Amino acid sequence: MNVNIIGTGSYIPDVIEKNENFHQHKFLNADGSIINSTNEVIIEKFKAITGIGERRYIDTSLNNSDIAFYAAEKAIKDANIDQEELDYIIVAHNYGDIKHNVEQSDTVPSIASRVKHLLKIKNPKCVGYDMLFGCPGWIEATIQANAFIKSGIAKKCLVIGSETLSRVIDKHDRDSMIYSDGAGAVVLEASNNGSGILTHESATYALDEAHFIYFGETNNRDISDKRRYIKMYGRKIYEFALNHVPAAMKSCLDKSGIDIKDVKKILIHQANEKMDEAIVKRFYKLYDMEMPDGIMPMTIGELGNSSVATVPTLYDMILKGKMNGHSINKGDIILFASVGAGMNINAIVYKN
Repeated sequence: MNVNIIGTGSYIPDVIEKNENFHQHKFLNADGSIINSTNEVIIEKFKAITGIGERRYIDTSLNNSDIAFYAAEKAIKDANIDQEELDYIIVAHNYGDIKHNVEQSDTVPSIASRVKHLLKIKNPKCVGYDMLFGCPGWIEATIQANAFIKSGIAKKCLVIGSETLSRVIDKHDRDSMIYSDGAGAVVLEASNNGSGILTHESATYALDEAHFIYFGETNNRDISDKRRYIKMYGRKIYEFALNHVPAAMKSCLDKSGIDIKDVKKILIHQANEKMDEAIVKRFYKLYDMEMPDGIMPMTIGELGNSSVATVPTLYDMILKGKMNGHSINKGDIILFASVGAGMNINAIVYKN
């Protein structure tokens, strides 16, 4: 018995924040010092490294739980099930609900409980909880749902990755241009047709790496409030990802017994275009192969880095025919992979 994804859904926000919109920002170094480049040069270099030309932000009237609900609704409809049949709702996120222009994050009740409430599910045995695992949270929540279903604890699970990073960015930090908002969801159930989750791999590196991504103060030392923002050591993350993610992907694939030549798509967390490309190239190099053309679909150029939402939204978009030049067919082998705060990494080999 394997565990299958039987329905998908996503929510892509309507507000488009283009790179040009950052031209008026006052970017500063982490120590508050002036950057000796114009914003035009800073943004041009940013685009060359990350591949991001624009990103999506949610409307000021919405919260993270709202867009998680929208994606969930679509996934349940796509799965053609009664939502009362769900045994678990697992929501991967990192910052809870942060209302527009409100500094404090709201995490009680959980996002999962809020989604269940919005879905109007009456069944008390449908259990909702949240997953905090950095950007790899949706993949990790999917791995947990897989365990619940294979063990017989659950029959159907709803797994959501939803984030509103636009609410936790420091406008004086160049890295703020990476982040975006979005939500993706899947419904999973048991399958005996040979498809589904074949193998998975997870790891946490926290001895020296725990604080590569963290919550810190603004780069602008003239601001006296103590509000915290998402911060990262980009170079350390890049080196960590290249040193550890390809090996984890290889371990996961090798356990499945699938030949690498049979992998049709690699859906990797949309973190940074250059970094993702380097990861996948190094993964193929472990098999003495060149990275095939079209193996790694990318949405980061238009949607930015929406953390836990990037992989499920990418998967849903391909399945719904919204990614030109990319398709996933019945029986295709897909490799999901992610890296993020913790530092956490994970991967899933999935037969569609």
